[in-house]
Amino acid sequence: MSRPIKKLSAVKVRQEKKPGYYADGGGLYLQIRETGTKSWIFRYSRSTVLTKNGRRKHTDIGLGSYLSVSLETAREKADGMRRAIANGDDPLAMRQSERAKIAAKMTFSECASAYIEAHRHGWKNEKHGDQWTNTLATYAAPLVGKKDVALVDTHDVVSILEPIWTTKNETASRVRGRMEKVLAWATTRGLRSGENPARWKGHLDTLLAKPSAVQADEHHPALPYPQIASFVASLRSIDGTAAKALEFAILTAGRTQEIIGAQWSEIDIDAKLWTVPAERMKMKQLHRVPLSARAIAILKAMEKTRLDDFVFPGMTKNKGLSNMSLLAVIKRMNGAAKSKGDAPAPIWFDPRTGAPVVPHGFRSTFRDWAAECTHFPRELAEKALAHAVRSEVEAAYQRGDLLAKRAKMMDAWAAYCATKREASAVLPFNRQSA
Repeated sequence: MSRPIKKLSAVKVRQEKKPGYYADGGGLYLQIRETGTKSWIFRYSRSTVLTKNGRRKHTDIGLGSYLSVSLETAREKADGMRRAIANGDDPLAMRQSERAKIAAKMTFSECASAYIEAHRHGWKNEKHGDQWTNTLATYAAPLVGKKDVALVDTHDVVSILEPIWTTKNETASRVRGRMEKVLAWATTRGLRSGENPARWKGHLDTLLAKPSAVQADEHHPALPYPQIASFVASLRSIDGTAAKALEFAILTAGRTQEIIGAQWSEIDIDAKLWTVPAERMKMKQLHRVPLSARAIAILKAMEKTRLDDFVFPGMTKNKGLSNMSLLAVIKRMNGAAKSKGDAPAPIWFDPRTGAPVVPHGFRSTFRDWAAECTHFPRELAEKALAHAVRSEVEAAYQRGDLLAKRAKMMDAWAAYCATKREASAVLPFNRQSA
């Protein structure tokens, strides 16, 4: 015979004042404390919790104060818990789980900050973390910064990206990628579930134009290759570590970060080889650079005044040159020319844009020279620049770095940088020997 329920009345609940437990039936009780306060209790037995005598121990779950929870509402809550028990669930465990989820909620900005801090020490550039913080704070935070990360959806992501997708596509692409990683982090931490709304393939690519279709090519101002010998001759007249580093960058077609971070442990002068570890390369792949005689001469000059592990040391011990030091050399050269009245505009500039050349632009100078003045194969120049192989088929078959062939090309490049030539001159090249 089942126990009766709904034994209490609203009048009884309101008028009763004696401390104790008053059963409504089905595990629902009105609890009156010595202080006179009244509240609702749901009592049930948990089979996994036993008393010392081996009996099942009852568990009380509070359903709220009498002042805020009516008798009917208390009965509805108790009925829900009875259904949970009938389904084999534990009401207390369910409540604890729900409270844990509520306690674990984080906003998108909180997740972004946590992600950045977790990865900051793994980024090779200290400014990388600041760039993450600034882009997300500028574009994502105004719309979703204070929003529960579990509730960020595709509409939110598109609302952030659409206004800048065609006008600032490179920035927008970075924002999308960074949001995707923050949301993935939140999913792994159990803060959200489901598909990532910032993913590109099969999702946002159906809503937004391809970056390649709207992203304007941004070329670094580069010097025309016929002028490189004159530039290098002028550069060699300047004393200082930064000037030597800039010439070394030109001769090796390296990136600024690779040059200023170069360490003596990476250099093998006898083998005429510079091995840049994968962690310092943009593509995260080890890069071997054959060194010309002039590049070796620069290294030997730096070795005579060696201060620490850096090939091109900065003003602070055990720290390389700043990333602006090579650009400062070019500005100094152009400034000196202006002060003498030699030209109304910088001598060393990109004629296509009129902008002064920058260190990274010498990689384009090298690439143009290789394509227009030599018969060296395209893949040699691409390998020298440490570019990714475009074709998957080509990558599958070309696993070596063509070092011996590249050594001949870099020797030819060093010779070109040291000798003025006609713009149409083409260096002789023997395909079999290369």
